[in-house]
Amino acid sequence: MLGGTEETLVERRADLVIASVVPQGFLGDPLMRLRIVAVTTPEHPLQHLGRPVSQHDLRRYRQLVIRDSGTQRKRNAGWLAAEARWTVSHKATSIRAACMGLGFAWYPEDVVTEELAAGTLKPLHLETGAERYADLYLILADRDYASRGVQRLAELLHQAVDDYTAKGTRTRRT
Repeated sequence: MLGGTEETLVERRADLVIASVVPQGFLGDPLMRLRIVAVTTPEHPLQHLGRPVSQHDLRRYRQLVIRDSGTQRKRNAGWLAAEARWTVSHKATSIRAACMGLGFAWYPEDVVTEELAAGTLKPLHLETGAERYADLYLILADRDYASRGVQRLAELLHQAVDDYTAKGTRTRRT
């Protein structure tokens, strides 16, 4: 989402958002930490170099990127140095393209769990940067004036993350 989340809060179009950055002027509670991994199909040439993949290697192949949802589209995140890049509007489109062997991408590991388990996607063995982490925050536009429903939704989201964490699949940031 990048810039779209911040715009949504500033313009008061949402009472509650989940974002990886708490915009200036807002407060957020840590919700969870995401592990983000670089992946391709097992057949992709980057998987068959016989050595760790370098940044130079990545530059030669198509990178799949999800567009900033903000109207200004001024925010970029992560590594964007590939000579060829396809930018799509939706995460599902990007994952489908990756599964078709059309490029490499970084995704939150939990988002591509099924594809990794099925062997449709495989983590890249990079020299550096194969994984990174993003903290997610639950942000209320105005906690003092949030409705009971919004406050309850925030509680339910925290509880869902706690339940998910209890299953041992991730750690909660508190």
